[in-house]
Amino acid sequence: MRVIAAVFGEENFLWPYCKEHGTVATLNRVEAQRLWEARDKEGYIQDGMKNKTVRGVLATRTVASTWYGLMTTVSETNGDVWIHKEGDRIWWTTSRSDPPYFIRDVVEPVGARRHVVVCHKPCDPWRNVGLKGQPLLWHTLHPKAKDFLTTQSTLRPLSAENAAYALALIAGDPLEPWHTQSEWKQKFDAAKTKQGDVTYVVGQAKAAYKMAYEVMPEQRMADTAFRTAQTSNGQKVERTVKNKEVRFPDRNALSAYIAGLLEIQEGDCALTGLKLDYNEDGGDPELYCSLDRIDSDGHYEEGNLQVVCRFANRWKSSGDDATFRRLICVVRESVVVR
Repeated sequence: MRVIAAVFGEENFLWPYCKEHGTVATLNRVEAQRLWEARDKEGYIQDGMKNKTVRGVLATRTVASTWYGLMTTVSETNGDVWIHKEGDRIWWTTSRSDPPYFIRDVVEPVGARRHVVVCHKPCDPWRNVGLKGQPLLWHTLHPKAKDFLTTQSTLRPLSAENAAYALALIAGDPLEPWHTQSEWKQKFDAAKTKQGDVTYVVGQAKAAYKMAYEVMPEQRMADTAFRTAQTSNGQKVERTVKNKEVRFPDRNALSAYIAGLLEIQEGDCALTGLKLDYNEDGGDPELYCSLDRIDSDGHYEEGNLQVVCRFANRWKSSGDDATFRRLICVVRESVVVR
C-alpha cells in the first residue's frame, strides 16, 4: 500500500468530479493517450518532448517519461491511500480494484484548453475526517508534515516514514513519535519563530511569503548564480578561474526559470533523484536545493541548468555530468546488490 499526495488536473479542475463520484484522476492529450494505450512508451516520450510543460518550456525526456507513468499509476492503483488538500481541509480516500474508466475528448477549461482523455479510477468516498471522526485541518498540521502532505506536481508517493505519519494522522493515533524527533522539533521551532510572518505551504514557488525580505529558494539560487558569475570573470589568481556568465536579463528572469525547473523535476534532485529540501530552517543542509550547470564549462543559461542537492553539486564540482550520473548509478546498483 502506498500513500500518495495528489492534485487533479491543471488548477485542480478535475477535483469536483473526483470528490462527487469517488475517483482519483489524471489525463493525457488525445494523441498521447493513443500511444499510452498501445503501450508505446518510447513513442509517448518522443511525442511528449515536442510539448511544453505548464511553465512554457519543452519537456525533457525525464519529464515525458514521468507523464507516461502518471497514467499508469492512476489506472492501476488499488488499495492505495490518496491525500488531497482543499483550502484548510485535508481529504483522503483509498483506491479500489474496480477498473478505470476513460472520458474522451474533454476540453480543458484552463491553461492551454487542450483536448484530453481523462482517466478516472474508482475509490472509496472522499472523507475530510479521520477514522475516529476527528477533523483533518491543514492549519493544525505540524510544519514539517505540511511539506510532504501536499504537492505542486500531479502526484507524489510519500516515503515510508512520511506515509506512516499520514496513516497515523488519519487513524487518530499519537503523532509524538515523529514530533519529538530532533528534525521535527527544529522545524517546529523555526516555524514558531516566524509565526505571523510566513504562511507555510510546500516549499516551491507557491509558498506565500508575507514579508518582503523572505527569499524563495529559486531567488536564493538566482542570487548565488549572479554572485558566482561576478567573481568568475576570468581574472588571474593562482590559476585562471573559469569564465561564467549569467545569460538571463535579470535575477527575476533567472528565478522564474529555476521555478520552472523545480516544477519539471517534481521536487527531485536532477542527479540523484532524492527529494530536495526547500526550507533551510531545520531541514537537512545536504539536501538543500542548489543550482548546477550541466556543462561545468558552460554558462548560466537556458538548457544548461538543473537543480540538485547541495552535496551532489559539491561532489560533482567541475566534473562531467554524464560521468557523475554514471557513478551515481554504479553506487545505487552496488547498494541494491548488497
